Amino acid sequence: MSAPVLAPPADPPQRPGRLTELNELARTTPGLLTLLTVVLVAVSVLVGVFSAISVQARVTALDDLTTRSGPLSVAAQEIYRSLSDADATATSAFLAGGEEPADQRARYQTDIAQAENALAIAVAAREPADVTAAGSPLATLSSQLSVYTGLVETARANNQQGLPVGAAYQREASNLMRTQLLPAAEELYRAETAQVAADQDAAGGFPFLEILLGVIALAALIMGQVFLRRSTNRVFNVGLVVATAAALVSLLWTIVATVGVMTNVGQSRDSGSVKVEQLAQARIATLTARSDETLTLVARGSGAKFEEDYVKVAERLGGKDGSGGLLGAASAAAIDEATRGHVDAAQQAWGQWADVHRQIRAADDGGTYTQAVQLAIGPQDNGATARFDQVDKELSQAIARTTQRFNDEVSQAGNAVTGTVIGIILLAVVMAAGAVAGIWQRLKEYR
Repeated sequence: MSAPVLAPPADPPQRPGRLTELNELARTTPGLLTLLTVVLVAVSVLVGVFSAISVQARVTALDDLTTRSGPLSVAAQEIYRSLSDADATATSAFLAGGEEPADQRARYQTDIAQAENALAIAVAAREPADVTAAGSPLATLSSQLSVYTGLVETARANNQQGLPVGAAYQREASNLMRTQLLPAAEELYRAETAQVAADQDAAGGFPFLEILLGVIALAALIMGQVFLRRSTNRVFNVGLVVATAAALVSLLWTIVATVGVMTNVGQSRDSGSVKVEQLAQARIATLTARSDETLTLVARGSGAKFEEDYVKVAERLGGKDGSGGLLGAASAAAIDEATRGHVDAAQQAWGQWADVHRQIRAADDGGTYTQAVQLAIGPQDNGATARFDQVDKELSQAIARTTQRFNDEVSQAGNAVTGTVIGIILLAVVMAAGAVAGIWQRLKEYR
């Protein structure tokens, strides 16, 4: 009798793999609800984070306008004004002869000190490479300003001794100012005003990203509620309703805040930086005209090129009475009546100055040089110095008022987004928590 054949032992039952378990779970209502919870929490967190980052970028741009690019553009403008006025003042003091007026000397020293202070502000705000780079505006200003002041002091010392060579030093100093220092100051000013415009663009752009993210969050929560209603036959889910309300509040808050920023930043550009630029150009032109006027006299018969430049600058300012050109445009674009009053006063003073200039040229061309110098630098109220000072004073006040408008608008823009970043983050937490709490109530029913 043959031995019985033993059958091989049966394989133990195979446990389903992890992916299989997840796949089977995902086909059940509890699994789908769990997956929905994960999606809604992820959407809430991601939308909150990226919305906060986008709003924070606007806040950073506004901070830059307040603390960096705005003040630096003012500092760059001050560098140009102080240097130009210093050169015109030094030339006027030179024309006075050996006994230069004490007020002219004090004004020159004040201008140089203000230029050095503004330059220090600009240098401190830049990277060292920007300051040391060959040919950069800051490198030129930092290295050549001391050369200029040295030439002026040499011209002054020779002039006090009655040496004719002093005029050559004064012309060399003015040439350095006009060919290197002022162009560098203007380049620096252009760079800083360009940065102001870039920061305004960054702060005041349309909130496409913020709105898109807010809509995504709302859409995800609404779709979640629709799915939950179909799955559980419940009309409302308190948790998801709270999460949706938080998403809606977040979206509306973001829109209101960013639209407010857009409005204020737009005003800071239209009623602030653009108008300051117009006024600054007019002021720079008057400083150039004053320098040309005095340098023509220093040249003693060989200053035709300075007078030619004066004529060109005068035309840019608006001709004999300033009714057109830069002054006329600045008056028409003034932000308010008080500012327009300052510009109009500058126009009137410019017209009076232009009349004095014609008298200066008539006296100089007629051989009465001393009379021409007296009209140009004398202390009389109807002289060129008084008229120039009046023009500069009125334009300075107009610039100050317009700059204040710029600062006010930027400050209001900053107020519009105060607390927005924290608010968006907190509302994102509420969205996530509401989604978890709402769906958890339904999941408990399947235990």
